[in-house]
Amino acid sequence: MTLLAFDGRTGASGDMVLGALVAAGADTAVLAPVTDALDVTYRVETVERSALAATSVTVVPGGDGREGDGNGHGHDHEDEDEDEHDHRDGNGHGHDHEDEHGHDHRDGHDHEHDDAEGHGPGRTYAAVQDRLDDMGLPDAVRARAEGAFERLGRAEAAVHGTDLDETAFHEVGTDDAIADIVGAALLLEDLDPDRVVTTPVALGGGETTFSHGTYPVPSPAVVEILADATFATAGGPVDAELLTPTGAALLAEFAEGVDALPPMRVAASGYGAGTRGLDGRPNVLRAVVGEARGGLAREDIAVLETNLDDASPEVLGDLQESLAAVGARDVSVVPLTMKKARPGHLVRVVCRPADAERVARRLAAETGTLGVREAAAAHRWVADRAFEAVTLDVEGRTHEVTVKVGTDAAGDVLDVSAEYEDAAAVARETGIPMREVMRRAESAARDRLSE
Repeated sequence: MTLLAFDGRTGASGDMVLGALVAAGADTAVLAPVTDALDVTYRVETVERSALAATSVTVVPGGDGREGDGNGHGHDHEDEDEDEHDHRDGNGHGHDHEDEHGHDHRDGHDHEHDDAEGHGPGRTYAAVQDRLDDMGLPDAVRARAEGAFERLGRAEAAVHGTDLDETAFHEVGTDDAIADIVGAALLLEDLDPDRVVTTPVALGGGETTFSHGTYPVPSPAVVEILADATFATAGGPVDAELLTPTGAALLAEFAEGVDALPPMRVAASGYGAGTRGLDGRPNVLRAVVGEARGGLAREDIAVLETNLDDASPEVLGDLQESLAAVGARDVSVVPLTMKKARPGHLVRVVCRPADAERVARRLAAETGTLGVREAAAAHRWVADRAFEAVTLDVEGRTHEVTVKVGTDAAGDVLDVSAEYEDAAAVARETGIPMREVMRRAESAARDRLSE
């Protein structure tokens, strides 16, 4: 199974995603549908970021750009990028910081640029769909591009309290923004990975200023997009906006979140360049392509424990749900005998290290325990998990049951199990024993997976 993994330790933007995909081996020739339909071209260059060679991909109007050879080997314009193209909002990610949710809010100065920042007319969401129609894109590419635009549109609509169909994209609907999103979808299709993942992505910190005012990082649009993303984020490592709305939308649409790079045999890797340097850090998005190895993923964890001798069954029964709400990955309650032969319980919670303090605080609030200890465990090995919806036909009526599928890094199925709540609901409605509902749902899922 071919795996593509993004590593966003210094964030992501639209142009960084383009650069990372080209650097990892995607052929820029596949971008022709964009340049044929829009008055833009792609400038591809090799630049340096903190002594690291990276690929910069910039959308430029018409034929005005100095294009590289299509493989990231054009002239190195890093100084020019720093001095001419970097008068932006401080995020260091080039033309992908949107004005509110569109492209490239600058710092208020009137600088000359030869790239396509804001080039072409802004469009409504419906008009963007019409523009995609003109390109004759493959179905998979069209679906990914539409998905990213919908994420951006819904984010903007949520922030402004409008309806998606009424939302005007402004800079996000300009030609260069369309070129970013459709270009990324085309390059991803050229690499054709079986699975795409991303490790936690850096947000940055501080504040960002655009036409509607000054807001803390992450921007309102990014916050909305992250609500529907599966990848984790982290603040820092610098006070600048590192994850832009377009970067967030592309990663949310393309990739599933993982805590660390999965086991893989690396075949290619590359770095997509942000616009300017960050002190002591390469401002790049890394992409790694390879064959997944058939193992389990290693996940850093914290294990929290406490002993209880006065918790009611109702409190213990609610711990799974209440602790999961603040980040617990697993909760177990074990009967034990405490001092003076009193019956009690050991509560053991597995969570991410970043969530440990929050989970411990909730555990203390829920149970009244006066101490929570952290056990000596650094990581665990976990299967990848996905959820499939299967349909059961019972006496002419259809019922949907969600099934959890566990696989190793190579995609081999380790376990298939129906979700309890769905199976119980079908059992109550049909009168069929729940274990029979679960058996049928799991059988249907296995049949689908074997196709």
